[in-house]
Amino acid sequence: MRVIEQIYIDGKFVEPHGHELFDLHNPATGEVIGQVRLGDAEDVNAAVAAAKRALPAMARRSKAERLKMLEALHAAMRAHVDELREAVLEEYGAPISRSSWMADYAAGSFLSAAQTLAEYPLEREIGSARVVMEPVGVVGLITPWNSNAGFICNKLAYAIAAGCTAVIKPSEMSAMQTEVVQRALHEAGLPAGVYNVVNGRGADVGAAITAHPDVAKISFTGSTAVGKAIVRASADSLKRVTLELGGKSPTIILDDADFDAVIPGVIEAGFMNSGQACVAGTRVLVSERRRAEFEARLKSAIEARVKVGDPRDPATTVGPMVSQTQWERVQRYIRLGREEGARLLTGGEGRPEGLGGYFVRPTVFADVNNDMRIAREEIFGPVLAILTYRDEDDAVVIANDTSYGLSAYVFGDQARAERIAARLDSGRVVINGAAHEPLAPFGGTKQSGLGRENGTFGLEAYLEPKTLLGASAA
Repeated sequence: MRVIEQIYIDGKFVEPHGHELFDLHNPATGEVIGQVRLGDAEDVNAAVAAAKRALPAMARRSKAERLKMLEALHAAMRAHVDELREAVLEEYGAPISRSSWMADYAAGSFLSAAQTLAEYPLEREIGSARVVMEPVGVVGLITPWNSNAGFICNKLAYAIAAGCTAVIKPSEMSAMQTEVVQRALHEAGLPAGVYNVVNGRGADVGAAITAHPDVAKISFTGSTAVGKAIVRASADSLKRVTLELGGKSPTIILDDADFDAVIPGVIEAGFMNSGQACVAGTRVLVSERRRAEFEARLKSAIEARVKVGDPRDPATTVGPMVSQTQWERVQRYIRLGREEGARLLTGGEGRPEGLGGYFVRPTVFADVNNDMRIAREEIFGPVLAILTYRDEDDAVVIANDTSYGLSAYVFGDQARAERIAARLDSGRVVINGAAHEPLAPFGGTKQSGLGRENGTFGLEAYLEPKTLLGASAA
């Protein structure tokens, strides 16, 4: 059994002050496959001190120097992309197509940040003033288990592009991915203290980072409940905060849609990352007059095309839940759906036949109304709820009737879909299955978060403008 016993502080792999060992599981089998030694508040203090020492030199680095750092980090991650994919498969269980995408995304994040920085003016003239964009300072980066390596690399890439130094708290459930990333980034040869990594629980390491007076900004991806706690804890020192939180995304199918053409996209939106995605389109809105036809075709497509099983099998489209706790959470919501009076269209409680581990039966409920908990609360598993609407106005009202606003999906005639998209309260709307754009801003409205990541908006989240009055022209 593998034991991960080191964290990364001040350019070195070191043993943490903390002593707790946390079990790592293979979610496809439920077996314990390793342990990670967790850090504590003393480790956070050491990491923040290292980042603070490294900050003055990092903040003075030119755009060209930061670009070289990002290029080195990209090359280092590319060299380990196969190893990272294997770690994702083993400890998270994403289907191999998704695991490969995750590994590629982690490496590619550094190129996206480099492209953004290369085109971004760090100084500009505004009227008679010169405005200089300076790094916000030491930043705390806290990442989730559903895409741990990708979030580490993406957040770190934009922090470095801005000239910040960082303390990273990755998910303790994703320690194998973190270990691969740590070794890869170390090979890039960045100055000591520019980034530091402390494994640990959110209640210990995450809380210590959030409360630390020398941390100027927090970037957190995770649950809305934890995001609210971070805002409260950051208030005393007025930290800058970027939060990418939960979602309950609507998928609107217009009444002119070709079901054969759009149902694969509906399934992908709802079951992506085995349903463990904050952007998953789990509220499916369909016209009343086409409800029966849609339900029949969706049920048939899921039962024929959605394969649950071994993440390494290229035919698998839905892998296991990350943990026993998450599996039990999804089971509770499936029971709740039936108790609330929703009609089970396919799936249900328990594991798919012949599978152990933390596998869930892909489940769809019909006859759902927007007051039911399965339509309002984030389940974070492969569970869809079908709701009906009367007309376009009704569809928009139902879609916007949520405390979340992270993502949304619209399928149908392009002009009508764009008209609907403009009316949705969401940080992102995907029209007719359009591809992800890594340079576009990503984040949510309402209780789905604060601020944006990626591209120019993501870079500016790590920058503070300084106005110089009376300075000579550059």
